[in-house]
Amino acid sequence: MPFTGSATRTEKWRHLRLTLDDAVATVTLARPEKLNALTFGAYADLRDLLAELSRERSVRALVLGGEGRGFCSGGDVEEIIGATLAMDTAELLDFNRMTGQVVRALRECPFPVIAAVHGVAAGAGAVLALAADFRIADPTARFAFLFTRVGLSGGDMGAAYLLPRVVGLGHATRLLMLGEPVRAPEAERIGLISELAEEGRTGAAAAALARRLADGPALAHAQTKALLTAELDMPLAAAVELDAATQALLMHGADYAEFHAAFTAKRPPDWQGR
Repeated sequence: MPFTGSATRTEKWRHLRLTLDDAVATVTLARPEKLNALTFGAYADLRDLLAELSRERSVRALVLGGEGRGFCSGGDVEEIIGATLAMDTAELLDFNRMTGQVVRALRECPFPVIAAVHGVAAGAGAVLALAADFRIADPTARFAFLFTRVGLSGGDMGAAYLLPRVVGLGHATRLLMLGEPVRAPEAERIGLISELAEEGRTGAAAAALARRLADGPALAHAQTKALLTAELDMPLAAAVELDAATQALLMHGADYAEFHAAFTAKRPPDWQGR
């Protein structure tokens, strides 16, 4: 039984659309008339939704997508950039910490996150996709880390931490310094996307991967994700020790025993996620 605390499940999210289908969550940024530009409320909803789903432990995979012509064009110019010009330092720090909390939530939630990217993924939208575990994109996709273009550091929302680890320091320096768009063929070449889908099929491809992950050994996936994040900053000796402790724990799990039973009986495993 998960330790959910006293908070009840949120029935309706104001700034995004959530659907749940047999352990797969689909989160859709739904401001198509603004290319799904993010508002203060959208950031807060993403942060809080990921925390809620993580506590419940009922979701085994999550797809993050955008409605309309693109994935996400970044922070809304008027509702965020215009508003931040009137904020004092304490307010600005609170805001920037909140955006970082969304990225941490994407990296630390105990289920894989798949970004389904079509059209533009710019600024904060590019970082949301970057923070996902998988990025499935179609040929219309273009990523742009635009922060220097508005006079800010390219290292926003953890981008200077995550991007070099995905595409290497050289590519990351170019993308964060210059803010130039990266279209799907180049994004695939440098490793920024996990899978290139056919045009118009991004959502279907992401849903298929989510279903595959959700039907698999969820605890093994959660621990793999946790180790990938934790070991980014560890020396080899510490990483190997953490791997050993994790495997010892999972070897006491139901799924490990189920694999052996299924192998012996020559049938597919019935994964329980425990």
